[in-house]
Amino acid sequence: MSFLTDASSEMIFPLLPLLLASLPGAPAAALGVIEGIAEATAAAVKVVSGRLSDRAVRRKPLVVAGYSLSSAVRPLVALASIWPHVLLVRFLDRIGKGVRSAPRDALIAEVTPPDRRGAAYGLHRAMDNAGAVAGPLLAAALLGLLALPLRTVLALSAVPAALALLVLVLGVRETSRPAAAAAVVRTPAAPLPPAFRRAVAAVALFTLSASSDTFLLLKAREVGISAAGLPLVWAFSNAIRAALGTWGGGLSDRHGRKRVLLAAWTLYAACYALFGIVKTPPALLVVLAVYSVHAALSEGAERALVADVVPPESRGRAFGWFHGAVGLAALPASAGFGLLWTWFGSRTAFLAGAGVALLAAGLLLVAVPERTRPPVR
Repeated sequence: MSFLTDASSEMIFPLLPLLLASLPGAPAAALGVIEGIAEATAAAVKVVSGRLSDRAVRRKPLVVAGYSLSSAVRPLVALASIWPHVLLVRFLDRIGKGVRSAPRDALIAEVTPPDRRGAAYGLHRAMDNAGAVAGPLLAAALLGLLALPLRTVLALSAVPAALALLVLVLGVRETSRPAAAAAVVRTPAAPLPPAFRRAVAAVALFTLSASSDTFLLLKAREVGISAAGLPLVWAFSNAIRAALGTWGGGLSDRHGRKRVLLAAWTLYAACYALFGIVKTPPALLVVLAVYSVHAALSEGAERALVADVVPPESRGRAFGWFHGAVGLAALPASAGFGLLWTWFGSRTAFLAGAGVALLAAGLLLVAVPERTRPPVR
């Protein structure tokens, strides 16, 4: 499901600049503001959706609703004749993501043995990244080999989206939780554990160092990679993440979430420092390959850590706050990075990001206990 959904989404994402360039009067400043509003709204929706999924007998209906909304509205971008139409589609797509994210991650925790959660979340992210490779390649093939019109390719993104929904509706199984849901409805929600709050604080601080990956593509242009080569650079990074995601998450099952995250965040800081000084395409690709390993190590371990430190009846709420905090932190992260780049250059921006990542690693080291798993229930 995750592979097909991302394939659909990434068929559209690289083509949006081409579509917007063909529309009358699309202002870059307005696009940035609306994109920020959409992401902030999605972060708030994640908090609400996670809480609702804890109170429901089943989480799957919310997951289906979120994926259905995104899958239904995303291909409608092919009909856009004015830029506000594109922005509305993007906004509704992010709302769908907000509805599904927290209950989906809670559902993964519930259907996976505790000693395999890292690998499970790593596999989920690996399939996301594999879709991010397949989608642009499929779009390029439809545009280049079959010479289909741009809007036809955008509309065809509905096909993998529909297949993803079929997999979700027919293939994903969930055990009802009547006792847990009834208990939550009858009693006030218990506070989330201190270990969870400390873990989210560390991840949110790390997110402040993590600017949008579009800045990596901007750096690629700065060192001399052609515009036509940028999609290949992006596919190269996502292919590494897809190949190593399950392995990286599985390492946290064997060696502990904290150790793997400390290694991943330190590796990230080193790569960001190197991004600030690389000057040639080969050097950038080497650093990008190592940077992609950091993502494979951290993406599964972060979510598994959340699942470990909260009781089952609170996982939806916990993942809602986790995704909400990360989403809100991502806004000032990218904005601040862009300002530093504009005022002082890319080297200063990347070095600042490396410094914040090391601060986050220090917070994780001192604030989050080494063993965070609750007793298996």
